[in-house]
Amino acid sequence: MVNKVRNWQKVLVDNKANMMKAIEKLDTEALRIVLVVDDFRKLLGTVTDGDVRRALLCHCGMDTPISQIMNRTPVTASIHEDRSEVLRKMKQEDLLHIPIINNEGQIVDLETLQHLTDSKKFDNPVFLMAGGFGKRLMPLTEDIPKPLLKVGNTPILQTILESFISNGFHNFYISTHYKAEMIRNYFGDGSAWDVKIKYVHEEEPLGTAGAVALLPESLSNMPIIMMNGDLLTKVNFENLISFHCEQGGIATMCVREYDFQVPYGVVKADGQQVRNIVEKPIHKFFVNAGIYVIEPDLRANIIRGSSIDMPDLLQKMILEDKGVSMFPVHEYWLDIGRKSDYQQAQCDITSRAFDYSN
Repeated sequence: MVNKVRNWQKVLVDNKANMMKAIEKLDTEALRIVLVVDDFRKLLGTVTDGDVRRALLCHCGMDTPISQIMNRTPVTASIHEDRSEVLRKMKQEDLLHIPIINNEGQIVDLETLQHLTDSKKFDNPVFLMAGGFGKRLMPLTEDIPKPLLKVGNTPILQTILESFISNGFHNFYISTHYKAEMIRNYFGDGSAWDVKIKYVHEEEPLGTAGAVALLPESLSNMPIIMMNGDLLTKVNFENLISFHCEQGGIATMCVREYDFQVPYGVVKADGQQVRNIVEKPIHKFFVNAGIYVIEPDLRANIIRGSSIDMPDLLQKMILEDKGVSMFPVHEYWLDIGRKSDYQQAQCDITSRAFDYSN
């Protein structure tokens, strides 16, 4: 038979669970699927990363019943099908894994294609933005650039780099400006990590997108992942690239859902007449998460040496109907912009709330 997933029972979830439980399973078990069952282990549906993100885009809350977001008609295989039949079905449906059920519809196993779960390699360039001054973290950044501040025992940028490496990426570019020599001296050409690192230096600050125009013309024609050099996250970069390619646009922006509660009763009126009073309503927004996938063609829209921020550049692409998608991030994410964020990062590393190796 196909290689079986060890401890697949850990991704079983009761049909009374909510979306939060599904996300926890997707994040902690790293099998990229949740199997929804009843009390008798009858398979009722499956939940994948895509199901969760579609729900988030519809502003479904974490307490949404899992039954509302699951795929109720997943592709399955019978315990009576032999190896060749299971393999053919998985290849035909382009599946990473497939639930195995018995005659009563009960889940008895989960199969996987080993060659799809072996270590992978992605040639996509990764562009890490590390040129900022880190002013809000002064005086911590007075003598050291923010990307080299340590979270735990490791500089922030090294943690980011190693996270990408653990996901199969090996081709890196780092933009520098403030105390650039310290970053270059620390990371060198990447040989210490068995990867390639090249640098793009900003003589003057060029905003969060201006440095893109400084990337070499000889860069491959593959989508480029861009990420701010002060983020800690466990976002699935493979899913991100796949999503971007499926959308077919010029860029994809990662977003986080942000809740804001008005601390008062909001009055809705028609002229002088009160029509409704909503007590302390909660408004939900998507905010920029500082991670992007861009097509190399995007560089042609930036004047070399000019300063421009990524939101302004993407707004320009939206107005020109170039196609800008958003990818909701439900995994761990922390922007280390303020001292309180830096302290939170230390706590998360210590408590293992953040651990990219898991």
